Amino acid sequence: MSKSETVSAASAPGPESVVPCCPPLDERPLTAEEAETAARMFKALGDPVRLRLFSLVASHKGGEACVCDISDVGVSQPTVSHHLKKLKEAGLLTSERRGTWVYYRVEPSVLAAMGRLLTTAAARK
Repeated sequence: MSKSETVSAASAPGPESVVPCCPPLDERPLTAEEAETAARMFKALGDPVRLRLFSLVASHKGGEACVCDISDVGVSQPTVSHHLKKLKEAGLLTSERRGTWVYYRVEPSVLAAMGRLLTTAAARK
């Protein structure tokens, strides 16, 4: 992956750049498209290794993590790469290659949208 291949969840349409756009679940029924978007995100996080990788990236100092810093999750490096790819495809992570290493970042809009989806409408008022 090069800088030109880096996908932003907020800028490029397609399966690798899901823009979470869903209202709180108690605000109104989700549209079919919103349900697809939310399901894709939650499905990606439904795997314990992916959830751990997502957490490692999200909590890493500076808001981004080198794959070299997060690959110790009890699975092989090719499996880590597979899981990171799935998180990117769901629009949860973006990446940038710097020399030999790839750095991952959680899109801030993704965390906000996921929190908003699970927050009750009344709690936001």
